[in-house]
Amino acid sequence: MNSQNDMASHYDAGQQNFSTEDVLWAVGIWSVILTLSPVIVFYMLMVA
Repeated sequence: MNSQNDMASHYDAGQQNFSTEDVLWAVGIWSVILTLSPVIVFYMLMVA
């Protein structure tokens, strides 16, 4: 019960910073994808 209440309060408090957290998540994920994709393509070309 306590963890559920903590999640609910965190969700309510995080509504204001929701867009900022989304941007940070998107930038982090896309940076990893854009960094790894050339390596994967190069590896596949070398193997094939």
